[in-house]
Amino acid sequence: MSLIHALVARGATVLAEHKAGKRDFSQATQTILSKIPPNNSKLTYVWEQYLFHYIAEGGFTYLVMADDAAGRRMPFAFLTELQRRFTAAPSSSNPSDDTPAYGLQGTFGPVIASLVHEFNTAPPQDELTRAQNELNQVKDIMVQNVEQILSRGERIDLLVDKTDVMAGQATAFRRGARSVRREMWWKNTKILILSFFVALFLLWLLVAQFCGAGLNHCSA
Repeated sequence: MSLIHALVARGATVLAEHKAGKRDFSQATQTILSKIPPNNSKLTYVWEQYLFHYIAEGGFTYLVMADDAAGRRMPFAFLTELQRRFTAAPSSSNPSDDTPAYGLQGTFGPVIASLVHEFNTAPPQDELTRAQNELNQVKDIMVQNVEQILSRGERIDLLVDKTDVMAGQATAFRRGARSVRREMWWKNTKILILSFFVALFLLWLLVAQFCGAGLNHCSA
């Protein structure tokens, strides 16, 4: 149920109303009516999870309480139709200033009830609604396309992640290769130094055989 409580009032005096729900919102509607300025205006008040929409024009206030899920366009369309029917009804369009509270309940109350039932069960669909439905269909298609793009994006991200891993492995391999080359260079250097001393020792042994251990005979 979108529309819950609707009424027509002069100032703070309710002339006719209809309550679609079981809960009594009379105190809330009276509080809202007391806050509405005397000039022509359209506004929405928020109370708990409900929205009070109203149109004030020509000294009369047309008010409807609705769920917030109903939005604003449908309730204001209801208020526009309620105002049209009220001003078109001979018995209610020009009530006297001394009309008591609920003085039009018997004549206009059923009209409000019928209109509330109509908008709650099968609200009229205008051109704006049809255009909005077409836009929603296009939006659904766009959302599906975006989801497909996002899905491809996830695969791209996964590919990039794998590429990053491969790049990290290549960097680690290069570092390992440099470390191995460094170790091999030191080993080769040690072997060369050792070979030099071994060759020098062998040369000394060879010379010592002819010149003596101290190379004294060769010097003499």
